[in-house]
Amino acid sequence: MQRRAVPAVLAAAALLLTAGCSSDEGAPQEKDAAASSAAAAPSSPSGKAEETPPAKGSVTVVREVATGLASPWGLAPVGDGDLLVSSRDEATITRIDGKTGKKTELGEVPGVAPDGEGGLLGIALSPDFASDHMIYAYFTSASDNRIVRMLYNERKPAGEQLGAPDTVLRGIPKGVVHNGGRIAFGPDRMLYAGTGESGDTGLSQDKQSLGGKILRITPDGEPAPGNPFPDSPVYSYGHRNVQGLAWDGEQRLFASEFGQNTWDELNAIAPGDNYGWPEAEGHADEGGFHNPIAQWSTEDASPSGIAYAEGSVWMAGLRGERLWRIPLKGTEASAKPQAFLEGEYGRLRTVVAAGGDRLWLVTSNTDGRGDPTPEDDRVLELRVE
Repeated sequence: MQRRAVPAVLAAAALLLTAGCSSDEGAPQEKDAAASSAAAAPSSPSGKAEETPPAKGSVTVVREVATGLASPWGLAPVGDGDLLVSSRDEATITRIDGKTGKKTELGEVPGVAPDGEGGLLGIALSPDFASDHMIYAYFTSASDNRIVRMLYNERKPAGEQLGAPDTVLRGIPKGVVHNGGRIAFGPDRMLYAGTGESGDTGLSQDKQSLGGKILRITPDGEPAPGNPFPDSPVYSYGHRNVQGLAWDGEQRLFASEFGQNTWDELNAIAPGDNYGWPEAEGHADEGGFHNPIAQWSTEDASPSGIAYAEGSVWMAGLRGERLWRIPLKGTEASAKPQAFLEGEYGRLRTVVAAGGDRLWLVTSNTDGRGDPTPEDDRVLELRVE
């Protein structure tokens, strides 16, 4: 593979149990060109004129921050240049020194039951992390997917720095596949979670179920004020398997999700809207579903994490083994999506904004579906435009 020939300067398995699964797990499909479909573009929430980014961008790998990670999934910048990374299969959280790449294990999260696509998935820091030192985590237990929070005490010995988990939200459906798992605090200081329908497609349209949704809750786990459905954490529905969450400079939410056999999606999220699954996959001309901003053939994407930087959404691809740039004008794609790093680092799991024109990128070759090199898995620092 091309990625085995990365220049030295940069060096500083579960089988599917359901047929017709997402592009990350399913059989190869006929390759279709990336296509975009416009969602209605609201005016800027701030009322300011928005600049449209250039149609073409660029990506430069600045350095390898760390190597030798096992099944990394979630990443959270600590704020001093260091990073926290979760391991799906080992159920541990590790701190990476942003300068040296040194890894220090905080500890193992109790109650995690790794299986297939499940395990310790997304992590996020409390909006008040500087004072409360709380780490939030989404994980698969023996009975469900749930969100917990843990006190982080770095004064304790390595391996013993995580406090006992306090369950914030339980009862998210679990499966060998389609567990969702991305969590992030929004500009409103509420916690958002992307969930999957766990292989039961009917859950996505059931507003009483937490599966196949984007959820919005308070830091204590209650339905957030202003949610579209009374006394419910459900923020949007009709999703198959939400894997990425990010906000632009105008506080608009975007999400990526796996399709089944035809189209993977990037969506602009509006509260209360129905995104179509299982009645629609990709753009639909009828049914009243919210259409995606952009869609990809399943072999070109398998989208996981997303981040917003320099006027574009940047989307990590697992099966597609590439980083996609989607330039935006409001909630529409302003130009055709552009691919970078194709095949150079294998499967790409998580991308996180690092400020300005920088991104953190996490590979995913040790998850049982990749072709790992001795350096995998790794965290990269990118410069983008």
